[in-house]
Amino acid sequence: MNPQTPRERARAQTIADIIRLGRQHLASHGAAALSLRAVARDLGVVSSAVYRYVASRDELLTLLLIDAYGELGDEVDAAVGAVPEGDYAGRFAALARAIRRWALREPARYALLFGSPVPGYQAPAERTTEPGTRVIYALMGIFDVAYRSGAMAAGPEDATPIPSALSGDLTAIRSELGLAIPDGLLARGALVWTSIFGAVSFEVFGQYGPDTFAARDELYEHHLQVLQAIAGLV
Repeated sequence: MNPQTPRERARAQTIADIIRLGRQHLASHGAAALSLRAVARDLGVVSSAVYRYVASRDELLTLLLIDAYGELGDEVDAAVGAVPEGDYAGRFAALARAIRRWALREPARYALLFGSPVPGYQAPAERTTEPGTRVIYALMGIFDVAYRSGAMAAGPEDATPIPSALSGDLTAIRSELGLAIPDGLLARGALVWTSIFGAVSFEVFGQYGPDTFAARDELYEHHLQVLQAIAGLV
């Protein structure tokens, strides 16, 4: 791998500075109000100079998406990797706790990833799908290894018939990810996945209200115990 030239290093540093300032503006003003001109002002350059590095507001949003997905994925991977490989329930809990921890620390960036769409912006799938699926792939990976090892067995709820249209979706997912999990377990995995993000979103976006749950940590831990049971990891 060739080392970067001074010009390449300078360009990479400028883009990193733009992303850093973009994060700050995202937290202060929200995604819809993001402005490259404002970022340029804080960077101390004219707006035309910034456009040489980041072509538009949409490009900045894409860079912020990739940056946030990457940081969330890194923190989830680190949390899961700190738990012994055979402790599937522990790895699941570590993943779910890492999601919540990051989301509560970075509510504006979480909102960019999982909140309301930014008006007029469409994320380019070819650049955001891979980083955006890291966490769900990690979750499904835990379930799949647990199933292959015999630690995740089918339960009574898996006797519920899977509609043929849904079975087609599950088959495609199983093929794409190289999973061995049967339809019933994979459908359970989808329920667990959406439940984790639903619980986190309710907390980040204030949907519980100010006075409903004071014991938020305990509530989330209870959710995880229930979801571990649903997943068959207990």
